Amino acid sequence: MTRIGQAIILLHAGDREEARNRLAEIWAEIGEDGDPLHRCTLAHYMADAQDDPGDELDWDLAALAAADGLGDERLARHEPHVAVRAFYPSLHLNLAADYVKLGRPEAARTHLALARDATGALPDDGYGNGVRAAVARLEQRLADDPDEGPRPGSVPGQHP
Repeated sequence: MTRIGQAIILLHAGDREEARNRLAEIWAEIGEDGDPLHRCTLAHYMADAQDDPGDELDWDLAALAAADGLGDERLARHEPHVAVRAFYPSLHLNLAADYVKLGRPEAARTHLALARDATGALPDDGYGNGVRAAVARLEQRLADDPDEGPRPGSVPGQHP
Protein backbone atom coordinates (compact mmCIF):
# COMPACT_ATOMS: atom_id res chain seq x y z
CA MET A 1 0.00 0.00 0.00
CA THR A 2 2.93 2.34 0.63
CA ARG A 3 4.16 2.04 -2.94
CA ILE A 4 0.65 2.48 -4.29
CA GLY A 5 0.31 5.57 -2.10
CA GLN A 6 3.55 6.99 -3.49
CA ALA A 7 2.26 6.55 -7.04
CA ILE A 8 -1.00 8.24 -6.05
CA ILE A 9 0.99 11.22 -4.77
CA LEU A 10 2.67 11.46 -8.18
CA LEU A 11 -0.72 11.27 -9.87
CA HIS A 12 -2.15 14.03 -7.70
CA ALA A 13 0.95 16.13 -8.35
CA GLY A 14 0.24 15.91 -12.08
CA ASP A 15 2.83 13.32 -13.14
CA ARG A 16 0.32 10.97 -14.73
CA GLU A 17 2.86 9.11 -16.85
CA GLU A 18 5.19 8.25 -13.96
CA ALA A 19 2.22 7.35 -11.76
CA ARG A 20 0.88 5.10 -14.52
CA ASN A 21 4.29 3.45 -14.95
CA ARG A 22 4.68 2.78 -11.23
CA LEU A 23 1.14 1.49 -10.84
CA ALA A 24 1.64 -0.82 -13.85
CA GLU A 25 4.82 -2.18 -12.26
CA ILE A 26 3.03 -2.88 -8.99
CA TRP A 27 0.08 -4.45 -10.85
CA ALA A 28 2.50 -6.82 -12.60
CA GLU A 29 3.81 -7.88 -9.18
CA ILE A 30 0.46 -8.41 -7.46
CA GLY A 31 -1.34 -9.80 -10.52
CA GLU A 32 -5.01 -10.31 -11.14
CA ASP A 33 -5.25 -12.79 -8.28
CA GLY A 34 -3.42 -10.67 -5.71
CA ASP A 35 -4.76 -9.08 -2.55
CA PRO A 36 -8.18 -7.57 -3.38
CA LEU A 37 -7.51 -4.40 -1.36
CA HIS A 38 -4.31 -3.76 -3.29
CA ARG A 39 -5.98 -4.53 -6.62
CA CYS A 40 -9.01 -2.35 -5.86
CA THR A 41 -6.93 0.61 -4.72
CA LEU A 42 -4.43 0.32 -7.55
CA ALA A 43 -7.06 -0.10 -10.28
CA HIS A 44 -9.13 2.78 -8.88
CA TYR A 45 -6.20 5.16 -9.24
CA MET A 46 -4.80 3.59 -12.40
CA ALA A 47 -8.09 4.53 -14.04
CA ASP A 48 -7.44 8.16 -13.15
CA ALA A 49 -4.00 7.98 -14.77
CA GLN A 50 -5.38 6.92 -18.15
CA ASP A 51 -5.62 9.18 -21.19
CA ASP A 52 -8.02 6.96 -23.12
CA PRO A 53 -11.62 6.73 -21.77
CA GLY A 54 -11.83 3.06 -22.79
CA ASP A 55 -8.72 2.25 -20.75
CA GLU A 56 -10.13 4.24 -17.85
CA LEU A 57 -13.32 2.17 -18.02
CA ASP A 58 -11.33 -1.08 -18.04
CA TRP A 59 -9.44 -0.07 -14.88
CA ASP A 60 -12.60 1.12 -13.12
CA LEU A 61 -14.22 -2.22 -13.93
CA ALA A 62 -11.16 -3.96 -12.47
CA ALA A 63 -11.51 -1.86 -9.30
CA LEU A 64 -15.16 -2.88 -8.97
CA ALA A 65 -14.33 -6.56 -9.51
CA ALA A 66 -11.62 -6.38 -6.84
CA ALA A 67 -14.01 -4.69 -4.40
CA ASP A 68 -16.48 -7.52 -4.98
CA GLY A 69 -13.78 -9.91 -3.71
CA LEU A 70 -12.81 -7.77 -0.74
CA GLY A 71 -14.20 -8.65 2.66
CA ASP A 72 -14.62 -6.31 5.60
CA GLU A 73 -12.12 -8.38 7.61
CA ARG A 74 -9.35 -7.72 5.08
CA LEU A 75 -10.19 -4.04 4.83
CA ALA A 76 -10.26 -3.70 8.62
CA ARG A 77 -6.57 -4.64 8.77
CA HIS A 78 -5.81 -1.51 6.75
CA GLU A 79 -8.75 0.82 7.54
CA PRO A 80 -10.41 -0.36 10.76
CA HIS A 81 -13.36 2.04 10.57
CA VAL A 82 -14.30 1.55 6.90
CA ALA A 83 -16.67 -1.03 5.46
CA VAL A 84 -16.30 -2.33 1.92
CA ARG A 85 -19.77 -1.08 1.05
CA ALA A 86 -18.46 2.48 1.45
CA PHE A 87 -16.31 1.93 -1.67
CA TYR A 88 -19.26 1.30 -3.99
CA PRO A 89 -20.67 4.83 -4.36
CA SER A 90 -17.35 6.13 -5.68
CA LEU A 91 -16.67 3.06 -7.80
CA HIS A 92 -20.07 3.28 -9.50
CA LEU A 93 -19.79 7.05 -9.85
CA ASN A 94 -16.49 6.60 -11.67
CA LEU A 95 -18.04 4.03 -13.98
CA ALA A 96 -20.97 6.36 -14.70
CA ALA A 97 -18.54 9.14 -15.58
CA ASP A 98 -16.59 6.76 -17.83
CA TYR A 99 -19.74 5.82 -19.70
CA VAL A 100 -20.63 9.50 -20.17
CA LYS A 101 -17.20 10.08 -21.70
CA LEU A 102 -17.79 7.13 -24.02
CA GLY A 103 -21.21 8.41 -25.11
CA ARG A 104 -23.16 5.63 -23.39
CA PRO A 105 -25.74 7.53 -21.29
CA GLU A 106 -27.89 4.50 -20.42
CA ALA A 107 -24.92 2.61 -18.97
CA ALA A 108 -24.00 5.82 -17.15
CA ARG A 109 -27.49 6.05 -15.65
CA THR A 110 -27.35 2.42 -14.54
CA HIS A 111 -24.13 2.97 -12.59
CA LEU A 112 -25.29 6.35 -11.34
CA ALA A 113 -28.39 4.68 -9.85
CA LEU A 114 -26.14 2.08 -8.20
CA ALA A 115 -23.95 4.89 -6.84
CA ARG A 116 -27.00 6.73 -5.48
CA ASP A 117 -28.37 3.55 -3.89
CA ALA A 118 -25.03 2.91 -2.18
CA THR A 119 -24.54 6.42 -0.72
CA GLY A 120 -26.14 5.37 2.56
CA ALA A 121 -22.87 3.57 3.37
CA LEU A 122 -20.89 6.80 3.14
CA PRO A 123 -19.78 8.62 6.26
CA ASP A 124 -21.23 12.03 7.05
CA ASP A 125 -17.96 13.85 6.44
CA GLY A 126 -16.18 15.75 3.69
CA TYR A 127 -15.50 12.64 1.64
CA GLY A 128 -19.03 11.29 1.89
CA ASN A 129 -20.58 14.67 1.20
CA GLY A 130 -18.26 15.14 -1.77
CA VAL A 131 -19.24 11.82 -3.33
CA ARG A 132 -22.95 12.55 -2.75
CA ALA A 133 -22.51 15.99 -4.37
CA ALA A 134 -20.68 14.48 -7.37
CA VAL A 135 -23.49 11.94 -7.82
CA ALA A 136 -26.06 14.76 -7.73
CA ARG A 137 -24.07 16.83 -10.26
CA LEU A 138 -23.82 13.95 -12.72
CA GLU A 139 -27.51 13.11 -12.22
CA GLN A 140 -28.40 16.72 -13.00
CA ARG A 141 -26.15 16.77 -16.03
CA LEU A 142 -27.79 13.64 -17.42
CA ALA A 143 -31.27 15.02 -16.64
CA ASP A 144 -30.44 18.26 -18.46
CA ASP A 145 -29.12 16.40 -21.51
CA PRO A 146 -30.77 12.96 -21.80
CA ASP A 147 -28.73 12.12 -24.91
CA GLU A 148 -25.45 13.06 -23.25
CA GLY A 149 -22.52 12.11 -25.39
CA PRO A 150 -18.78 12.40 -24.88
CA ARG A 151 -17.40 15.84 -24.19
CA PRO A 152 -13.68 15.68 -23.45
CA GLY A 153 -12.84 17.22 -20.09
CA SER A 154 -16.46 17.85 -19.17
CA VAL A 155 -17.08 15.06 -16.66
CA PRO A 156 -17.54 16.42 -13.14
CA GLY A 157 -14.91 15.56 -10.55
CA GLN A 158 -14.92 11.86 -9.95
CA HIS A 159 -12.90 12.02 -6.78
CA PRO A 160 -14.10 14.65 -4.38
